Amino acid sequence: MKRLFIGFLLTISLSGFSQIGEKNFIDQNYIEVTGKAELDILPDMIYLKIILSDKDNKNKQSLDEIERSMIGKLTEIGVDLNKDLSVKDFVSNFKSYWLSKADVILTKEYQLIVHDTKVLQKVFFEFQKLGISNVAIDRLDNTKIEQFRREVKINAIKAAKDKAVSLTASLNQTIGRAIYIQELENPYFANALQGRAAGVNVRMKSASGYSEDSSAPDVEFEKINLQYSILVRFELK
Repeated sequence: MKRLFIGFLLTISLSGFSQIGEKNFIDQNYIEVTGKAELDILPDMIYLKIILSDKDNKNKQSLDEIERSMIGKLTEIGVDLNKDLSVKDFVSNFKSYWLSKADVILTKEYQLIVHDTKVLQKVFFEFQKLGISNVAIDRLDNTKIEQFRREVKINAIKAAKDKAVSLTASLNQTIGRAIYIQELENPYFANALQGRAAGVNVRMKSASGYSEDSSAPDVEFEKINLQYSILVRFELK
């Protein structure tokens, strides 16, 4: 019992020392700066949500017939069905049918990925002719977004270093090694992506009504904006 009690006291002591150390951080002079960087990139992965229903179809086709027409048209357009088309959900009101004796309604949800605006315009136009109207842009992404994120973060750290060098030079001092680095949260990034996706969706709905005789509208997506802020503490010499 005595050994266990001593060990418990030692754990508390070390924990308390750690907290004090984090609070004081270091016993030497340092300069703390925040570097910021951002980059705009074009999306090359446009996620569409497509909902097929035998009730909403203007041509009174079954769900299977609508599905075959859609797949055939996407194949003509040149979409890679194996990579870019997937089923997200498949439901029916079969349970409520026995209660209300209403028609059985089948609904199927797909996710389609297109990689440029030209293909996107073709998809909207051809779907309009097929009577498929429940189509929306779900989100935007880029295949190299993780690489771009790393580049922006590195540039933010470089910006922090440049700022620290500039500030200390005015005091005839220099900076040493970095002793603390922290990535700061940026809630604007998530909100900006949602806002841009919604805005594109509205524009594409209005642009989908062009005919084969008219020229296709010039649709351009807003770029994905990556912003990062990095806090860095450098030794002050």
